[in-house]
Amino acid sequence: VQLQASGGGLVQAGDSLRLSCRASGRAFGSAPVAWFRQAPGKEREFVGVIDMWTTSRRFADSVKGRFAISRNNAKNTVYLEMNSLKREDTAVYYCATRNGRIVTSSQNQATAYDYWGQGTLVTVSS
Repeated sequence: VQLQASGGGLVQAGDSLRLSCRASGRAFGSAPVAWFRQAPGKEREFVGVIDMWTTSRRFADSVKGRFAISRNNAKNTVYLEMNSLKREDTAVYYCATRNGRIVTSSQNQATAYDYWGQGTLVTVSS
């Protein structure tokens, strides 16, 4: 499966942005689809995940209440809805998925994922 992330850009603090992650080659199926981000000089960190089997969502504490994940099965696309953006949200955002399901406790681990999008840059200015 190939993933294409898009929707990044330059926004001001407090603005909203929606990122898209489109899969091609095959459907997402029941595997989780996660979002990670990497800020300059920092390690990649977990942002959120949607379990495509149970439809449950989990988010990092730093974005909880501000970010949401939705999906459009017909378009084979998962979205990361980002609201009330802060400067510290500035990063390259990556979507990822894997072959098959995985326990919930492991869904926030980058090593759990087999396929990654190319990343889309989000820059939040004050």
